[in-house]
Amino acid sequence: MSSSQIEWDYSRCGSTPTDRRKYCANCHSMLTWTCTGSGKSGLYANYCRHRDSCVYCTPELEEEKQQKMKEKQQQFQALDDRQRPWSEWRRTDTSCIQHTGHDVEQVQELYSMCEQTLINYCWHRNEQLTNSTTTSYLSPMNLLVATLRHLKYYHSERYIASELNLSQPAVNYFLSAVVDILHSCVYPELISLPVDLASRRKSHGPE
Repeated sequence: MSSSQIEWDYSRCGSTPTDRRKYCANCHSMLTWTCTGSGKSGLYANYCRHRDSCVYCTPELEEEKQQKMKEKQQQFQALDDRQRPWSEWRRTDTSCIQHTGHDVEQVQELYSMCEQTLINYCWHRNEQLTNSTTTSYLSPMNLLVATLRHLKYYHSERYIASELNLSQPAVNYFLSAVVDILHSCVYPELISLPVDLASRRKSHGPE
């Protein structure tokens, strides 16, 4: 990603690049950048360091990141509608409790606690599967409910892999990753829950 605050050229010949080639095809000098907002400049190799710390470039890139996150959420929500097991288990609370140990509302609440982290995990993982011609991965919600079922019944990775039509190493990897995500996102909330409940009782009073 490049900010609109950045101008690119080759220092030796002064030509403006038509693409983001690291070296000029004519003079062989390295591509250089100049930030019009801060007045700073440098070599291509140092651009990322500048971009992440510049007060002129960062806000613009943050807006772009937020837009991409919204697009990711929409893509994965559409996948939830047609991908099992969540497309099946969410139909009734009875089915959801049977498979995960939680009703539909509880699962959605758990998901909201770790949605951002799950989406980021899926996005980075899916970028590694861009050469795949089939959808061989699960959406964030499906990763969550498959892991909840594993935690409820402790089915083997081989059993889960056969149910979800995935490879056993893929199942082993995502189970470990999602358990870590649950621990980092949900566990702190559970620890603070008694404090929240106490404050709610004070504000609402006895029923």
